Formats: sequence, structure tokens, C-alpha cells
Amino acid sequence: MTETVVLHGRRFQPQDLILARDLIGAHPDWSRYRLSRELCAVWDWRTAGGQWRDMAARTVLLKLEQRGWVRLPERRICSPNRHRLAAPAQRDWDRRPIEGGLAEVGPVQIQEVSSRRSEREELRAALATFHYLGYRAPAGENLQYVVRDRTGRLLAAVVFAGAAWKCAARDRWIGWSCGQREANLKGIANNGRFLILPWVRVTHLGSWILGALGRRIAGDWQAKYGHRVVLLETFVERERFAGTCYRAANWLRVGETRGRSRADRHRTLRVPVKELYVRALRPDFREALYR
Repeated sequence: MTETVVLHGRRFQPQDLILARDLIGAHPDWSRYRLSRELCAVWDWRTAGGQWRDMAARTVLLKLEQRGWVRLPERRICSPNRHRLAAPAQRDWDRRPIEGGLAEVGPVQIQEVSSRRSEREELRAALATFHYLGYRAPAGENLQYVVRDRTGRLLAAVVFAGAAWKCAARDRWIGWSCGQREANLKGIANNGRFLILPWVRVTHLGSWILGALGRRIAGDWQAKYGHRVVLLETFVERERFAGTCYRAANWLRVGETRGRSRADRHRTLRVPVKELYVRALRPDFREALYR
């Protein structure tokens, strides 16, 4: 590597690669997990809340190895976080219909559960069982919400995580430069999963949830990660959904994807076209993303 590259949202200089090579060479007995932790310390790579970004560092190490720039030790065990990818335990879901209006099932409660194991496992199981995309452990910064009726029964599950690294329609709409995107992408959160359980038929519930989350997510992100998000995004698969609840919650359709996967290096793999919706959380969101 002879020039600066951007990996996982961080700029890496040639000297960063030298540090990584020296550390790997000096400690051939270290695991990939320990290498990633030590490199975080060397690079002083932390989240806004001060935690080491060791999972991001492991991803960077894998990308460096893929490019032939480093050679990592053999993988010893699965990552300490891999248990999240295991199939969730089977649950006996209460499938009695929940119907009516918001007033009849309310007050509706929303709880952020990313640090609460039992509730997080319930969310994970619901997504794995009932969401058409299943469950995938969110990488990096994320918030996970469960929505319940007044009796405590689960109504919905919602996950927000980091924004898509590149999206032509979004980036044109924002109007930022490549450098501004690299520096300020953390100001956008992506709604990657939104599930209302199949036996729930509550009028306007979807738009109500999105509206309520739009009012609180910036504060929740600040509390967990030490910085606020100013824009939300989501991708709606056109052939499956009409985006009705997003539009009802004042999200704006700003474009669509090109029907290609980010893994499609040869531009031959076709995937469903998705419509891009965004919601600004404050009037000056562009100024915040241009800094």
C-alpha cells in the first residue's frame, strides 16, 4: 500500500499498514481477536463513546489480507460475538389476534433493548421467524427496539444500524462530496429491519412507530454512542412493499437502487430493486453532514 485508503469508514495511511505488519510479525502466537484489540490501541480507534472498535478492526484486517497486504494467523475459534448468528431457540408464540386501533391496544410502549439480553433475544427470534429477510446481527453502532401493547405482548421489532457506505441516490440527494461522506456517514442510521408480527392488525401502528422512533432515536444514539444521528434511511423492496407506512410517517422517497449487489464485482448479479426513503431529524441536517 503506497497511498491512503478508506476501510470501514477510517482513512489508513501506509504507516498504519506498517504498524499492522510489525505487530503481526512480532507476535505470531496472538489470535486475530487479540491483534484487533491491540491495533485499536495502536491506532487509537474508538467509538464516540470511547469503546475500542475491535470488530471493525477485525474486518479491516480481513480486507488487508484479501488484498495481499498482510498475512493473518489461522482462525482459532469463532468470534466472541458469533453466538448471535446461531439459530434462535424455538418459541411458543402467542398468536391470538391483536386488532383494533391504537387507543384499544395502548398505551403502546417502545423500548430500546440492545443492552438487554432477554428482550434482545426475543427481538432476534421474532425477526428470524417472521421477517422475510430473517435476522442478521447488526455490525457496529446499532439500536434495537421492541414495541409492546399495554399488556406487554410483543407487537413489532425494529433495528437501526450504520448507513449504507455508498448509495448513489442518497448521495446525490444530500449533495455531499466523497470526503464529506467518509467523514460524516456516522450521522445517518439505516432502518434495516422493521417487523410487525403477522397476527397484529392495528390501524396506523406502522406509521405511529416510525414517527415515535423519529422523535427519540437521535437522543438514544447520543446516549449509547456519544453522537447524534441527523438522518434516517431505509430501502424498501419494490416488488413486496409500497412504502405506505414510511410515507405516512413523513419519510421521503428520494430514489432507487440499481438492482445490483455490493458483492457484484462483475455487474452480472441481479437483485431486487429497492426504493430509498429518508427522514431528516432536524432542519439543518445537511450542514451537519457537510462538516
